[in-house]
Amino acid sequence: MLLSLRKLNTSQRLLRDHLICRRLSSRARNVLSSLDFSEKQSDTIPGVYDGEWRGSGEIFESVCPSTREVIGRIRSGTPDELQATLSKTREAYRKFRLLPPPRRGEIVRQIRNALSSKVCGVFPREELGALVALEMGKIRTEGVGEVQEFIDICDYAVGLSRMMNGRLVASERPGHSILEVPNPLGVVGVLSAFNFPVAVYGWNLAISMVAGNATLWKPSPSTPLCSIAITKIVSNVLENNGLPGAIAGLFVGGKDAGEAIVESEEVDLVSFTGSEAVGRQVGKVVQGRFGKIILELGGNNASIVLADADLNLALPAVFFGAVGTAGQRCTTTRRLFIQRAIASTFIEKLQAAYKSITPGDPLIDGTLLGPLHTERAISVYLSAIDHLRFSDAEILIGGRIYEASHLEDYLSKGYFVQPTIAIPRSTDPKQMMWSKENFAPILNVAVFDEVEEAIEWNNAVPQGLSSTIWTRDIRNIGKWIGPEGSDCGIVNVRDEKKNYRLTLMGFKQVNVGTSGAEIGAAFGGNKSTGWGRESGGDAWKQYVRWSACTINYSDAAPLAQGVNFNLPSS
Repeated sequence: MLLSLRKLNTSQRLLRDHLICRRLSSRARNVLSSLDFSEKQSDTIPGVYDGEWRGSGEIFESVCPSTREVIGRIRSGTPDELQATLSKTREAYRKFRLLPPPRRGEIVRQIRNALSSKVCGVFPREELGALVALEMGKIRTEGVGEVQEFIDICDYAVGLSRMMNGRLVASERPGHSILEVPNPLGVVGVLSAFNFPVAVYGWNLAISMVAGNATLWKPSPSTPLCSIAITKIVSNVLENNGLPGAIAGLFVGGKDAGEAIVESEEVDLVSFTGSEAVGRQVGKVVQGRFGKIILELGGNNASIVLADADLNLALPAVFFGAVGTAGQRCTTTRRLFIQRAIASTFIEKLQAAYKSITPGDPLIDGTLLGPLHTERAISVYLSAIDHLRFSDAEILIGGRIYEASHLEDYLSKGYFVQPTIAIPRSTDPKQMMWSKENFAPILNVAVFDEVEEAIEWNNAVPQGLSSTIWTRDIRNIGKWIGPEGSDCGIVNVRDEKKNYRLTLMGFKQVNVGTSGAEIGAAFGGNKSTGWGRESGGDAWKQYVRWSACTINYSDAAPLAQGVNFNLPSS
């Protein structure tokens, strides 16, 4: 269990109650009170919702990574409560599937409005974004942007609710038609990660709902307040429409709860976001019971900068890609390949950008670097740095935890680390510093001569989420997006006049860089990233069950392929 999620005995709880009541900071209190969380943080918050709020399991603590302040105490569910919640989710599905898709879309539209409209002087989007900054640690503008992703996918899903079409297939038999028909699938279990505590659930919920499914969300146990705040908003919409709350249920729990959901025959589709190691086990279990699975796993993303690139465009994209969210995005730029002719110039400019950044409170506008999420993340960062030093890599900048003197007093205990640029001695992509994803702001750099070499390095790692190339040469673009190019699920390109983002399932013009995705195209990666696709494009087709329906409207019953199997004459 994560270090921020302590199980407390009775005496520890009493002491903690006293300390929390006395010491909850005004920055935390302001954010929590705006979302109707109790300011008396000795009160436990129920973490199970299936039409009613409850929870009688262990208490988990939500810890602010900027200050290590306990900001909430959440009562998780028990195994029996999980089974009861799964049963209620199945019952809710049986009712919800009967609503016409456009009616389901209307529910999603109301959820969208509830997330974005001003209520009693409060804009939920802004307040939820602040909660993401408080509990997860990403800077406020990124937190607000994450909530905006939820709003955007709701917009997309509302339109989709009138366009989830099947197909009419021509039949070889006279008087016959074949229909490919999508129908609701059942119960969708969403197991989300800490780094996007709002958006990933939004991607799944909006599409799942218009498809006619019921959804049970098990969030990361280190970001329970975000999930509770979102579920409150969604549940109000369902209640106002006379619909069962278990259509969008919530279950806060630990590893055991996640395993039970993955193993449950009641869950038709599992959408899992997390590490490659855990994803591999999740995939085996779900496949073993013939369930459906969407995996969003590791991303070891590369940015390739060619000598003909516009460096004024490439530099800020690489900088944000590597430093944004303190290196804790699945699409974070972790590998940078620079063509030799511009390598020294580009690295010098990138170092200057790194020197300009200072750590700060994610809730304050203008902060660009927040903390890592947990103490364990600090260990991952330090271990990766130690490996680089042991392998004789040149660390150009960073490589240390920020000392208290670089932080405001109230942030001195936060999980702040220095963004790091390193040049490993080896360019062998099989070496650990290149092939392993480290969830921290560490950028490894290599210099190449020919574009084919950089593409080979890009493709040589196990992961295949996001990648980008910077060039003005249309020939490089063709090579990059073609059969000899990037093998990632997201293939970004920049040429002189246009921005491209190409995915396995869709094409969308956007800004480039490995980070930053719009909801219109399907999001996901290949290889050990899991092959999952969420959000836009054709991702919705995973949330339905498909049937090929042959209809005979003739007076005969011929067999296909000209087969004759007539009854003997009497």
